[in-house]
Amino acid sequence: MKKSKSPFWPEIPSSEITPESVWLNRRTLMRSAVAAAGTSLVGANMSVSADGTPLNVAKAENTTGEALTPYEDVTSYNNFYEFGTDKGDPAEHAHTLTTDPWTVEVGGLVNKPGKLHLEDLLSSFDLEERVYRFRCVEAWSMVVPWIGFPLSALLERFEPKSDGKYVAFKTLYRRSEMRGTRSFTTSIDWPYREGLRMDEAMHPLTLMTVGLYGKTLPNQNGAPLRLIVPWKYGFKSIKSVVSIEVVDRQPKTSWNMLAPQEYGFYSNVNPEVDHPRWSQRFERRLPSSLFRPNRVPTQMFNGYAEQVAGLYEGMDLSKFY
Repeated sequence: MKKSKSPFWPEIPSSEITPESVWLNRRTLMRSAVAAAGTSLVGANMSVSADGTPLNVAKAENTTGEALTPYEDVTSYNNFYEFGTDKGDPAEHAHTLTTDPWTVEVGGLVNKPGKLHLEDLLSSFDLEERVYRFRCVEAWSMVVPWIGFPLSALLERFEPKSDGKYVAFKTLYRRSEMRGTRSFTTSIDWPYREGLRMDEAMHPLTLMTVGLYGKTLPNQNGAPLRLIVPWKYGFKSIKSVVSIEVVDRQPKTSWNMLAPQEYGFYSNVNPEVDHPRWSQRFERRLPSSLFRPNRVPTQMFNGYAEQVAGLYEGMDLSKFY
């Protein structure tokens, strides 16, 4: 396949694109519409969902050229405080989360506020596989083949107004299913909140994600719908999204409210700005262990400086961290 040239996507040989199948187990997803779908642009990505409905991933891109983090590491080493503070807690406890049915409400400063069921989302947008680096503020990182669609496409459907300057997100808050929200080990004011500036939200790299490694998102990874902003620290990529609101002022965000001296609103990956309790100059690329550490230098904007540095031209990145 010949890839179109783009300032956002380096040309990667097709041999480097992960030949994973796509599985999206929504029981009523596109039963009739997908039957007419054409052949996938990346044939190895054409497969069927768990209920037998064929799905079509329109595009696959590897933006890193790096080795993928094994699926087992991606799905067992997670931050999702709604299910516990240890890295293994989400994989152990997130099975309690009910993800079907799922509804996302989009509102605020938009011309067409409303709600979409997950099935509506998946039937409205072409799914893409994008291999992104994922860097957490605790200095561990992964390389993951995410599946989703641009956030910009979703926002455009609801027609943001000109005075909308930011986008605010909220995670599902369901105490009966989220043991971490009933714990006293964190001081987070639930539900979990995050936000982006409008130009960040509309950037082509910003992805609303429904899967990884060709499969639906496991609960511990933010099922059934999460955000991925690859040039920012991982806590900005909010999980299990139920609310998206366009606003005119910088929204409050969970970690910034909890510890503003440690977690700024922008949270761009920056090796020159250390966390108050540790350096950000290096990261542990999983898999990594005490005796076989996989330590690599941290790249500015997580390696996406060419694509996103212009968003912050003239800003003091040590002040607006």
